[in-house]
Amino acid sequence: MRSLRVRAGAALLCLAASATLVSCAGSDDTAADGTVTLDYWLWDDRQLPAYEDCAAAFHEDNPKIKIKITQTAWLQYWQNLTTQLVSGEAPDVWVNQTTYSPTYATGGQILDLQPLVERDDVDLSGYQPGLTEPWVKDGKRYGLPKDWDTVAVVYNTDMLEKQGVDADDLRNLTWNPTDGGTMEEVIARATVDTKGRNGLAPDFDRKHVAVYGYLPEWEDASQGQNGWGEFAAINGFQYLDKNPWGTEYRFDDPKLIETLDWYKHLIDKGYAPSLAQKSELGNTELLSAGKAAMTLAGSYSISSYTGQNARQDFDFAPLPTGPAGRKSAINGLSDAIWAGTPHKEEAWKWVKFLGSAECQDLVAERAVVFPALTSSTEKTLAAYRAKGEDVSVFTDAAAAKDGTFLLPITERGTEIGPIVQDAIQSAILGQTSTEEAMKTANDKVNALLE
Repeated sequence: MRSLRVRAGAALLCLAASATLVSCAGSDDTAADGTVTLDYWLWDDRQLPAYEDCAAAFHEDNPKIKIKITQTAWLQYWQNLTTQLVSGEAPDVWVNQTTYSPTYATGGQILDLQPLVERDDVDLSGYQPGLTEPWVKDGKRYGLPKDWDTVAVVYNTDMLEKQGVDADDLRNLTWNPTDGGTMEEVIARATVDTKGRNGLAPDFDRKHVAVYGYLPEWEDASQGQNGWGEFAAINGFQYLDKNPWGTEYRFDDPKLIETLDWYKHLIDKGYAPSLAQKSELGNTELLSAGKAAMTLAGSYSISSYTGQNARQDFDFAPLPTGPAGRKSAINGLSDAIWAGTPHKEEAWKWVKFLGSAECQDLVAERAVVFPALTSSTEKTLAAYRAKGEDVSVFTDAAAAKDGTFLLPITERGTEIGPIVQDAIQSAILGQTSTEEAMKTANDKVNALLE
């Protein structure tokens, strides 16, 4: 997910602001002429060009500071960062995520930016509402907001049109865990067996499915950002006693159990592949290959379904409305400074620039992700429109009253994720009841926070 969020970009790229290929070593010395080189790490290869733009602009105004950007794929990124932090050779600045941030902050690895924010009178009011809170605990600020994302339904327009489903139908979907509402009806109609019969046909063959109506996401740890999390939220589920920084999880909530059982129901009906059938390919690849008609997707993956990257014709629709309304997770990243950097002032200049309109407008021009500043978000929408793409469904979700919720932010998030994911997978595979699996997991994760 970025939600464990973006897993793109298998290759390791290390680029200097000057676009010269450089070594990926963690060494960072001040040159004889006083020039400082800052290491900056990120994981999303799709965003790399935008931050090369920012690095070039920053260097023009700060000729004595060079930015060396290292981009690695998601899993390797966190492995490398943890290793470097332990060895005392971490990057000066890195892109941070809310599952990992509490561990690094508690361990004293992230610089508290609050004194610098106050000293330089940094205006935080222009950021998308709700994006600053996840990075503040006990009066300390562990990053400045970088970008944000919400979630929507992504669907294959041709497949749904063949089944008589149009964009108007998809704008007004409903859902409940009992019969699935109109969302399940659309999923059933979009599911087609090998003889061309959809899921509503009386002779539909659920054991021989050519196109699944819906692809669940099973690798979103304790968050469910691109799947069960949204459905559970619109069913009234809340992860914690308070968020962020709660101390009691509620993974045993009947509202979540009902939601997960509905997912099992989709599999039983043949509308979604079983967990045992899960391909090594991600949902984006499976949709692109025409193996399924729809799934949920974060706005950071828009470019996977549009433009030259799209092998099918895709569009986006709002999430369905459930018993508790229509709600999308809203998630964001920050730029964090390593507490051990020998170049704190230079690193702060870079982080402050990353959070500024100058850099975020450059990011907006690339139309890959929504920057944290609301003014830059508007420029991103304009950049998408210039390419003939309407992605306002994501910004509409962010702007809707009570239309978003935060993913869970607590201590020990990296330990909690695998416990919850294993429990959910055990329930979906039928190895234990959903109620038993989630109660056991909930007891384990809350014991970690005692």
